[in-house]
Amino acid sequence: MARRGTEDKKDKSLPGEAQELWQLVLGYAKQETLDPVKNLGRFLGFGLGGALLGSLGAVLLLLGGLRLLQTETGEAFDGNLTFIPYLLVLVVSGAIVAGAMKAVTRGQRKGGT
Repeated sequence: MARRGTEDKKDKSLPGEAQELWQLVLGYAKQETLDPVKNLGRFLGFGLGGALLGSLGAVLLLLGGLRLLQTETGEAFDGNLTFIPYLLVLVVSGAIVAGAMKAVTRGQRKGGT
């Protein structure tokens, strides 16, 4: 009984081997280059879309908070105190930005990306 490996090598010609090698190289290149790029594009698309919508929502909430402070506080912020609602919204937005920056830097220190 002949060995199986020697039978397979005898059956395949050099052009057949070259064609199989070429198909293997093309499949590997596609798997290792094109598929990750497609996945990266999907990841970036959803990430950027979420970031834009989240930022728009935060701006609208801050603007709504400003309007709430201006209209619903009665005469508490009238006269020389009209700047206080703006200052409060500025402080809140600064706290949101500081919290986001802290979360990003904490993720980088732990080894996350």
